[in-house]
Amino acid sequence: MTDSVLLQRVEGGVMELTLNRPERLNSFTEELHLALRAALDTAARDEAVRAVLLTGAGRGFCAGQDLGARNPDTMSGPPDLGETIDTLWNPLVRRLRALPKPVICAVNGVAAGAGANVALACDIVLAAEEARFIQSFANLGLVPDSGGTWTLTRLVGEARAKALMLTGAPVSAPQAAEWGMIWRALPGAELMAEARALARRLAAGPTFGYALTKQAVQAAGTLSLDESLDLERDLQRRAGRSPDYAEGVRAFTQKRSPVFTGRES
Repeated sequence: MTDSVLLQRVEGGVMELTLNRPERLNSFTEELHLALRAALDTAARDEAVRAVLLTGAGRGFCAGQDLGARNPDTMSGPPDLGETIDTLWNPLVRRLRALPKPVICAVNGVAAGAGANVALACDIVLAAEEARFIQSFANLGLVPDSGGTWTLTRLVGEARAKALMLTGAPVSAPQAAEWGMIWRALPGAELMAEARALARRLAAGPTFGYALTKQAVQAAGTLSLDESLDLERDLQRRAGRSPDYAEGVRAFTQKRSPVFTGRES
């Protein structure tokens, strides 16, 4: 048994990261934040890492913030939760969104509060059928954070987002898949095998093109159609000059599987 709050391994081009505080439903402390931030920074720099898989240890994915460190009764005054968001949660969500490689999230159990919104910030979310997504902030008199008001509203629409945030009602993984919150719900016994296979597949793919695709999709919500058309043109220009495009065409004409490098040049 390891004492590390974050388990890491790299295999087949995939960096697998496991939140490892199962006794606390993998709720975040500053230590876990800093460990995950460092791992994502390494993934961004390391050419051997071409995809990231994020999951949780034990029976839950993540219960959000560990409230023990933010309990007003044990502090000299009210906590500055805005500072916590500014220095810890917002940088994490921005890193996940900006990582120039695919990020797959395997939600193995409950994902609550900021834990749910970190999962939804990933590129592709798979969840065990028994997993639940809970916007639990209202139960504490708080506002959804970690991108929740932005991400969830865009995924399920204003009416559902408001209802989920104001009531704290749990959403089952099958319902989340039906609503478009996540990609797929799977039997729990199949979750990690499916997530690892997907991560390996993406790691072997044209990851430079994937990064450009992420950029275009994430910008679409704030751009007009004309602006999106121009952005697609500019990104396609870069993609078309990459070795992966040449390899993809070559493999297609030669009727073989392509061997992508994920490099821009």
